[in-house]
Amino acid sequence: MMSDNNSGKPLRIAATADLHYTRTSKGQCQNLFVEASHAAGVLLLCGDLTDFGHVDEAQVLAEDIRTHATIPVIAVLGNHDFESGHAEQIVRIMEEAGVKVLDGECTEIEGIGFAGVCGFGGGFGREMLSPWGEPLIKAFVQEAVDHAMRLERSLARLGTAKRVVLLHYAPIRDTVQGESPEIFPFLGSTRLEGPLNRFHVDAVFHGHAHNGQAEATTTNGVPIYNVSIPVLKRSQPDSPCFRVVEIVP
Repeated sequence: MMSDNNSGKPLRIAATADLHYTRTSKGQCQNLFVEASHAAGVLLLCGDLTDFGHVDEAQVLAEDIRTHATIPVIAVLGNHDFESGHAEQIVRIMEEAGVKVLDGECTEIEGIGFAGVCGFGGGFGREMLSPWGEPLIKAFVQEAVDHAMRLERSLARLGTAKRVVLLHYAPIRDTVQGESPEIFPFLGSTRLEGPLNRFHVDAVFHGHAHNGQAEATTTNGVPIYNVSIPVLKRSQPDSPCFRVVEIVP
């Protein structure tokens, strides 16, 4: 369902994260998928699609998406999806259900460009971890750098005037405020913020920080939305568990 939008009509984007599907979650997000399909033109799933990264958890989610979502669905994986070492199988199951899973790739819908990576930790600002000391510390930092580079390359490939980014980990500190400061380094990384500012991204969605804040901006004013379901339940208790943002091509 990819097409050009030459009318200038806004694309309504519904975004959510941290579904944490288990083997017994059939129907858990039925209302979310149905209501998002009526409210928006595309649905973004920003990681932690499964609870323990099991193949059968992904199969339950895939069946719910096939049955109840009638708009294009784009996703990135989250840390839970890697837990059991079956990330490749989870991606395949999602894509067989029609979901576009991004990991440094990009896609276009109705004239809007979408790029995404899971992201990684490392911390924020002057407290961000540096690649110094033990090899394991250097490897940890390099993983964050790699995700930021994949995001940069995917944004560079987009030829659209408007760009939207999906992440699981946070690119700024402000949307993880509310979590214990001791775990900030494991909730995101400032390294993800650079590409967002350089490409003047129009909206960024992430999850992961269940106790974080619903929205903030980068240093250059790029809007960041934390769409973790626990955050959405707290910030918009009378609304469905997705955030809707309109982008005009």
